[in-house]
Amino acid sequence: MMRRQQSYRFEDNENTSYALKMNRRFSRVESGADLKDYFDRGDIASRENRWNFEVAWEVANKVGGIYTVIRSKAYVSTEEMGEQLCMMGPYKENCARTEMEEMEFPRGNPLLDAVNSLRSRGYKIHTGRWLVDGNPQLILFDIGSAAWKLDQFKSEMWEKCHIGIPHLDIETNDAVILGFMIAEFLEEFRNFAVTYSQNNELSAPRIVAHFHEWQAGVALIVLRTRLVEIATVFTTHATLLGRYLCAGNTDFYNNLDKFAVDEEAGKRQIYHRYCLERGATHLAHVFTTVSEITGYEAEHLLKRKPDIITPNGLNVKKFSAIHEFQNLHAVAKEKINEFVRGHFYGHMDFDLDKTLYFFIAGRYEFGNKGADIFIESLARLNAMLKHEKPDTTVVAFLIFPTKTNNFNVDSLRGHAVIKQLRDTINNVQQAVGKRMFDTCLKGNIPNPDDLLQKDDLVKIKRCMFAMQRDSMPPVTTHNVADDWNDPVLASIRRCHLFNSVHDRVKMVFHPEFLTSTNPLFGIDYEEFVRGCHLGVFPSYYEPWGYTPAECTVMGIPSVTTNLSGFGCFMQEHISDPKSYGIYIVDRRYIGLENSVQQLSSFMMEFSRLNRRQRIIQRNRTERLSDLLDWRTLGIYYRQARVKALQAVYPDYVDELTLYGSRNNLIFSRPHSEPPSPTSSRHTTPAPSVHGSDDEDSVDEETELKELGIK
Repeated sequence: MMRRQQSYRFEDNENTSYALKMNRRFSRVESGADLKDYFDRGDIASRENRWNFEVAWEVANKVGGIYTVIRSKAYVSTEEMGEQLCMMGPYKENCARTEMEEMEFPRGNPLLDAVNSLRSRGYKIHTGRWLVDGNPQLILFDIGSAAWKLDQFKSEMWEKCHIGIPHLDIETNDAVILGFMIAEFLEEFRNFAVTYSQNNELSAPRIVAHFHEWQAGVALIVLRTRLVEIATVFTTHATLLGRYLCAGNTDFYNNLDKFAVDEEAGKRQIYHRYCLERGATHLAHVFTTVSEITGYEAEHLLKRKPDIITPNGLNVKKFSAIHEFQNLHAVAKEKINEFVRGHFYGHMDFDLDKTLYFFIAGRYEFGNKGADIFIESLARLNAMLKHEKPDTTVVAFLIFPTKTNNFNVDSLRGHAVIKQLRDTINNVQQAVGKRMFDTCLKGNIPNPDDLLQKDDLVKIKRCMFAMQRDSMPPVTTHNVADDWNDPVLASIRRCHLFNSVHDRVKMVFHPEFLTSTNPLFGIDYEEFVRGCHLGVFPSYYEPWGYTPAECTVMGIPSVTTNLSGFGCFMQEHISDPKSYGIYIVDRRYIGLENSVQQLSSFMMEFSRLNRRQRIIQRNRTERLSDLLDWRTLGIYYRQARVKALQAVYPDYVDELTLYGSRNNLIFSRPHSEPPSPTSSRHTTPAPSVHGSDDEDSVDEETELKELGIK
């Protein structure tokens, strides 16, 4: 059975108006300026003696999505703050040895004085530069060097906050040690910065520390309870309790105002972690979340409404390829075609030129990521394609890492057979070419019967016979451990999507993240995304959603939901998201069955597009890149810091920050949007009028003019 059969409608009470008018009620600071307006490499910050510290467990330590946030934001942060910015986190040797270039701070710098002060207490601290765009300054703390003070730290936490930490919770113990080490460092840094400022006749230092997630929040709690004069910002990317509640098949959004949060946290044995998160939330001068939907969740679970929404961005420069991205799509798609030829060998009864590639990817949270309704919708799409477009095939990839035993032997054999056929054909082709050349050289017209000899035919027939198989192509590329209880495979069995010859939707479950060393695909995740036609992410619980954002900046249309931060952001800032290739499924105000129908209709609508229509849509999707660039979205982080500084230093005035409506973030319907063709909906690009159906031919003058390409 699929999860959450309830209808996600809010009851007619006080929460109804909150849910329907959430944008109006959030105290979101808007700005008409982009962050690039402040790019001076820290010149103004240096003159104002303003320092910024960013603290997270995932600084130079790849664990999850927060690593992507901080790493991708590093460039714009250093362009804005320069040497006045420093990032801090735990020292994890496996990651640090490849991500950090160790070096000491220059003499006379208060950072060096604070580091040496802590080293004198026996703490091991590594300083240097993070080897990412921007090369920000880095301070990593060796947790093991302060483990001997754990009981002392816990005692202080209990005496001042009445939060008890279980001895066996290693992750929380590490967070406590890191938090106290960072708090002591910041306290020492402030003292040295004051002395440095007085000696050099500078204004008093203004320090702001930004903490991400509950692990880093321990340091915030310590700073505030010790009354250290430092402005603090706390950002939650997803509430701790929210993740646990959603993992338990709870009707989450309909019951947010009804949960007994202390009791629910206690049931899941995370009460101490919940207290740390809630304590950091309330002690911070400024509290932010990454999306409106997470802000709504935080107000009920953490009991504080966010002061500012700080959406996650991407370093779009990494993906920018101007209009070359259409060619990159064609190249990457051909690599996926190679995989499909091998995986479906012996059953290549469909035309690759009329095949669409859909995919879903992320952590293996079957319900939270929407894999349940994706598979159900694919079953319905399969039936619709059989009836309406039997010559169109959809290959659906599900990329979820899970425990496996090894590669599926049938998949490996298929790729070996296809390679053998290709090598044989190449050898025969060379032999035929040589015979044709020799015949022509003698002045004779080549006879087809003489060119292809009997030995060549025998080799080709042997390869073709080797391609025959009685079984259907496998739905998975690996042997999944405990496959009978695997939720994806169980759902595929229930929907009878077995890759039969009659199915127009083919399934490929790849239970491993993609890398360029993968023997089946041989491409990394970014290239795989470029080669697909549609990303489908119908998440139930998704505080932001980097997967559809990555699709957007690469010009790949995607499906998201109004329960994801990305989907809410697009709804707010784009007048007609669908016309830009952003399909938003309603998983909030309608029932599950209706959501499944809506998703299947979106996928069917996309399947009806011809090649030229998809080109136009990809161009429109790529236009949204600037909207998701950190140069645009980083301004919200700056505004959060300014608000925190003004809370601690009332005399501080940020003359460059402009308040007002952010009109340049509203995308209207595209200018190239034509009148509705009779065969498509009002947001569908017009069909080709001159018969050009070549997906990769964007060189015709009329088409370039329509797409706005000079």
